[in-house]
Amino acid sequence: MITALVGAQWGDEGKGKVIDIMASKADVVVRATGGNNAGHTVVSGGKTYKLHLVPSGILYEGTVCCIGPGCVVDPLALLREMEEVEANGTALDGLRIDYRAHIVMPYHLLIDELSENAKGENGIGTTKKGIGPCYMDKAERVGIRFYDILHPDVFADKLKTNLAAKDKYIGGMFGYKNTALRRAQLKFGEIFKAYTEAGKKLAKYAADTTVIAYDAHKEGKNVLFEGAQGTLLDLDMGTYPFVTSSHPVTGGFCVSGGIGPTFIGECIGIAKSYTTRVGKGPFPTELFDSTGDFIREAGFEYGTTTGRPRRCGWLDLVILRYAVRVNGLTGIALNKLDTLTGLKELKVCVGYDKNGEVITDFPADIHELEDCKPIYETLPGWTEDITAAKSLGDLPQAARDYLAFIEKHIGCKIKLVGVGPDRTQSFEA
Repeated sequence: MITALVGAQWGDEGKGKVIDIMASKADVVVRATGGNNAGHTVVSGGKTYKLHLVPSGILYEGTVCCIGPGCVVDPLALLREMEEVEANGTALDGLRIDYRAHIVMPYHLLIDELSENAKGENGIGTTKKGIGPCYMDKAERVGIRFYDILHPDVFADKLKTNLAAKDKYIGGMFGYKNTALRRAQLKFGEIFKAYTEAGKKLAKYAADTTVIAYDAHKEGKNVLFEGAQGTLLDLDMGTYPFVTSSHPVTGGFCVSGGIGPTFIGECIGIAKSYTTRVGKGPFPTELFDSTGDFIREAGFEYGTTTGRPRRCGWLDLVILRYAVRVNGLTGIALNKLDTLTGLKELKVCVGYDKNGEVITDFPADIHELEDCKPIYETLPGWTEDITAAKSLGDLPQAARDYLAFIEKHIGCKIKLVGVGPDRTQSFEA
């Protein structure tokens, strides 16, 4: 069976942990979208793994872990990540990289930084990892793919053409005088050498990952599609323009992973028991008080990739209902329930007040969202330590009521509950 795991909020929902748990029963794990702008933290055996491109299933011996065709890969960053994984005692024999995955080039990182800086206060909060500019080249059909850096002649021709074009673009967009020094860093010889050497090191991992996933499915094996970012960061379905450059919703797995929609048997949405966001953009339930600070510190809400403190707020069920609808979710994995321990009362957003009108569907445009105020219902909190809970019965009544309230309002079953960072601190609901 093929199972898709998607972020149901603005990313950072704890996907790495859930994927790691479910990967224990998976034969193949596929990362289909995004690049090293994503970050999955997995705690296992007392070791912490911070994964950005390497699929979380790599921690299981014998599992094939694929970086799919819809991903964008910075080969230098990937090699550094691979070294860190191996230093932690984990082998990379099962890693595969699709030939069609596009390559993040140094000029992508430069353009990303210059563009974000030029926007000033109007910046969107990009990670400056070159992801957006790489996807732009892909759409413009001038991108360089993993296949290309494995073939030096092909790569050389494309690199020369692109460097000439990017030099003109950078100078024209950001000023020839102001960017002269940085543009001088984009030297053909240095880039060609670094990327062809990276290609040689990564060549043994090259594969058509769509065939691997499909064949495994036909053979009755378990295939897990690993999501990056979250539903509200989707290029089309998210809070545009404060979104990523790819499609982290379920449909993105089909397009970017090369799998037909009818093959997906289950789709699990991953969410926190509260809401967080990194970067700019509207956030109806955001807290600017001591409660927000409490959640941030208790949940250690700092970005895996950037280290930036995350914006924190109450759980927004309008968002979760939206995620259920656009992803076709068959279940929810709710993480970090333990973070709420110690709060006397919990507020949950069940709808929005838009200029006196009650709305329960997530607005299509952020301008509408900016006018929305959350409508809260208040539930009792709990003080008991729940980090050792192994079942619903181990939770205090207030925590069980909180979960039941969520299920009732989103119309989707909570199938997994997380009560701590370690893979052992989760249980089936």
